[in-house]
Amino acid sequence: MALFGGKQKQNAKQGQESAGSLLSPGMVSIRDLIAPSYIEVDFNHIKIDDRLYRTFFVVGYPRFVSSNWLAPLITFDHPLFISMYVYPTQSNKILHDLKQKIAEMEATIETDIKAGKVVDPTVQVSLDDALMLQAELAAGSERFFQFGLYVTVPADTQQELDTASKEVESLLSSLLIVSKKASLEMESGFKSTLPMFKDNLKVWRNMDTTSLATTFPFITASLSANEGILYGVNQHDGSLVIFDRFGLESANSIILGKSGGGKSFFVKMETLRLLLMDIDVLIIDPENEYKNITKAVGGEFVSFSLSSEFKINPFELAVENPEPDELANKILSLHSLMKVIMGELSPSQEALLDRALVAAYKSRGITPDPKTFVNAPPLLEDLYKVFLGFETEEAAELAARLETFVKGSAAGVFNQQSNFDITNKFTVFGIRDVEESLRPVVMYIVLDYVWNRIRRDRKKRVLVVDEAWYLIKHKDSAKYLYGFAKRARKYQLGLTTITQDVEDFLNVEEGRAILTNSSLQILLKQSTAAIDKIAEIFNITGGEKHFLLSSGVGEGLFFAGHSHVAIKIIASEEEHGLITQV
Repeated sequence: MALFGGKQKQNAKQGQESAGSLLSPGMVSIRDLIAPSYIEVDFNHIKIDDRLYRTFFVVGYPRFVSSNWLAPLITFDHPLFISMYVYPTQSNKILHDLKQKIAEMEATIETDIKAGKVVDPTVQVSLDDALMLQAELAAGSERFFQFGLYVTVPADTQQELDTASKEVESLLSSLLIVSKKASLEMESGFKSTLPMFKDNLKVWRNMDTTSLATTFPFITASLSANEGILYGVNQHDGSLVIFDRFGLESANSIILGKSGGGKSFFVKMETLRLLLMDIDVLIIDPENEYKNITKAVGGEFVSFSLSSEFKINPFELAVENPEPDELANKILSLHSLMKVIMGELSPSQEALLDRALVAAYKSRGITPDPKTFVNAPPLLEDLYKVFLGFETEEAAELAARLETFVKGSAAGVFNQQSNFDITNKFTVFGIRDVEESLRPVVMYIVLDYVWNRIRRDRKKRVLVVDEAWYLIKHKDSAKYLYGFAKRARKYQLGLTTITQDVEDFLNVEEGRAILTNSSLQILLKQSTAAIDKIAEIFNITGGEKHFLLSSGVGEGLFFAGHSHVAIKIIASEEEHGLITQV
């Protein structure tokens, strides 16, 4: 070995006389064939033959990470040698060290408080993390490891090596990873990144099981299918998220996000693309925000108000291809509707309601015999008259509860025969002009009306229920929406449920049940009040929680079956113009 100007040059074939002495004259060993001509070791790189290498080791990691967070490094547009070393440690030793470290941090905080100083927030955060880790280690839900991450950058020229090294350092910095050059240890660094399973650098960082799992680099969940529509770009690997919701166990989807997160934009974009796939779209629109896009695509906007020309009779039966228990099922459905209209009922009042509903249908000549379904169905007014005809105090009370909808201010909405049918591929039911207290009733009636229509003609449809919390806040309408979600697949229907009141929605049993019956789930920007509930239900990581809190408009997590990715919603200029037009 000789020194030349601060560099070491080593003949790679020296020291092999002993191996060569075992060979016949004129023969060479395998080691002779694969060994480089020379190796030059400098302070900040190593040169093997004509190729240069520079190694970095990682000394600092971000506090919050999501799964597959190292994907940008794995998919970096330059060849890299990346090695990860994982060393299990004994939990009892770590618990002892943690206990000592926790005591030091608590003493530091207590000293600052006694001195009247402001507590260092970094110490407080470290203490919280240490206490959490201590509890998890003691419970056995986590284990502890030492982790080493090394990256070697190969290049053909010095300029290429410097440029690629700067890009790698910049990429690592963007991931909040602190890296250092293995100066004066380039040979050890290079050997540590060879597939020889030998860690010569030994620069380690403590990690628990969950944190270590997120470093696994080959778990990018690509959601690019051959069929379906484009939803956006996978922010993990830049691939397109193309998916067919009808290819899942159910075509139901749920969209959760705070106001201004891009929920309406996402739904409008999806519906435009579903139309291109010859899928009918029905929307219940509480704020009339789909009116312009309906006009743009030649759809039908059905506006409900006290003076609206459009009427729906909730007593209507399916005349074509009725189910065997059509009338009985309709009466059970009307039980739930009447509870939404009239409020809670006692068992005796429910029994009275059941008798009255049967009598109302009989007054129109309708019996369980399907042949009688061609008769005009009863109106709410008929039920009101039946209650009065019972001539009991309890029946009179129920009639009084209905009076507003029969003779009062809400009489024009429900007390007439249906006068339209769903014939357009894009139909929107606008209920903005309905008094807010009546919106759950109108939404329930529209849902029931749609249900009768889709049973007659089975084809691929998507029904969008915006601001679904209107229905969820009433137990009976919540149960109906849940039943709707369960039965939708049987009739080739995909139910899309949208809400911004995430916490209220998920605190209700029916809301969580609708969530579990939705194979497609989209989480957009969340509020701090809802994020803990979201994290609990969707089992997302701390990094993903941070991502949902800080994500921009149109960014979020896209769950499809057992896979999920971070998505950025993208639309063409034409789509953007249609969606955002005022």
